Amino acid sequence: QVQLVESGGGLVQPGGSLRLSCAASGRIFSINSMAWYRQAPGKEREVVASIASGGSRNYADSVKGRFTISRDNANAMYLQMNSLKPEDTAVYYCNYLLKSSFSDYPRNFWGRGTQVTVSS
Repeated sequence: QVQLVESGGGLVQPGGSLRLSCAASGRIFSINSMAWYRQAPGKEREVVASIASGGSRNYADSVKGRFTISRDNANAMYLQMNSLKPEDTAVYYCNYLLKSSFSDYPRNFWGRGTQVTVSS
């Protein structure tokens, strides 16, 4: 089984920065895509940023120019968040679409989330 664990959340003042990390463990054969989602109280979960296996990146309009998604060779994923705003407050989740073996179908895996609170 694959496990994803987020870290790096916390309380930050408006205009501040945070860097979220997502560590993966378990059997991973290949990763199709990786993404960060967030869910604010009373709102639906939304995609914040994604990165495909070929390296192409996409961002929600609300975070373009402020957030940067990246990955490393150890299957970890990061989200650098700058110029944070109160409306960025949410629980942030990492999501991987991956195969655990050559014959496997791609499946979605989720972390449990990390809280980001932007407040003065």
